[in-house]
Amino acid sequence: MLPVDPSDRKPIGRTGEHVSAIGLGTWAIRDYRGALRAYVEAVSLGIDNIDTAEMYDNGRAERFVGELVRTIGRTRLFITTKLLPQRFRSRDSAVKAARLSLERLGVKEADLILIHWPDDLAPIEEQARNLEALAEEGLTRYIGVSNFTLEELERARSALKKHDIVVNQVKYSILDRGIEEDMLPYAVREGITIQAYTPLERGAVLRVGKLKEIAAKYNKTPVQVALNYLIARPRVIAIPKAEKVEHVREIAGALGWRLKEEDIRAL
Repeated sequence: MLPVDPSDRKPIGRTGEHVSAIGLGTWAIRDYRGALRAYVEAVSLGIDNIDTAEMYDNGRAERFVGELVRTIGRTRLFITTKLLPQRFRSRDSAVKAARLSLERLGVKEADLILIHWPDDLAPIEEQARNLEALAEEGLTRYIGVSNFTLEELERARSALKKHDIVVNQVKYSILDRGIEEDMLPYAVREGITIQAYTPLERGAVLRVGKLKEIAAKYNKTPVQVALNYLIARPRVIAIPKAEKVEHVREIAGALGWRLKEEDIRAL
C-alpha cells in the first residue's frame, strides 16, 4: 500500500510547481452564472486548479474559464485544457487548435495542455511530438495526456526531446480503482501527476455503505470521504465538477485532513 500523502498541495510532475489537491472540472455545466459564483468561492477556499477542454459545450466551458480569469485574475488559477486527439496529427493543426483554445480562455499561455485521449489514426510518438510543439511555441507551460494506458504513456514520453509529460488525467474513484495496479505506482515512481476525473461517479459513490459508515466516524460527508480517499494517494489530484456554492464548500471540506490507513484499506 502506498503511504498516505498529507499534503493539500500536489506537485505537477517534477516541475517544482504545486496546485490544490482538489481541482474543479467544467464538463456539462448547466448554469454558468451560478457556476461562476461557485468557482469564485472555490478559489477563496484555496482551490486554484481548473480543468476544461475544447470539446466541453463546444468551447463554452473554456469561455467560462475565461470569464473566471477576468473575475479573479490570471495569477490565481492553474488552468488545464484538453485538445481533441485529431488535432495532434500534425504540428500545424495542434498549434492552431491551441491558439483557438487560448483565445476562448482569454490567456496568452495555458498552464497545461493535454491530448484528450489517444488518436487511433496516428502513431502515439507523432502525437507526443506535436504536443511538445505547443510548449516549444510558448502556448503552454507544461504538457500532458488524458486516458492514456501505461504503454501509451511510456511510448509518448520516449518520443519527447525537451519536455516531459507531467500529467495523465484518467478515471479514478473508489468504485473504479484500476489504475492502482500499474498506472499509479508508475506515476509515483516517475514523478507524474494523476488527475482523477469523475471521482464521485456522478453521485454513485453515495450508495456505498462503507463510505457512509466511515464518513460518520470522521464527522464528514460521503462526498468528502470519497475525495479524501483519492487525495490521500501520492501524486493524485481529484477534479470533481460543482455548480453550486454549497457543493463547492462540501468539496473543499475534503481538504485539511486525511483518512487513516485502516479506513483506506476498508474502502
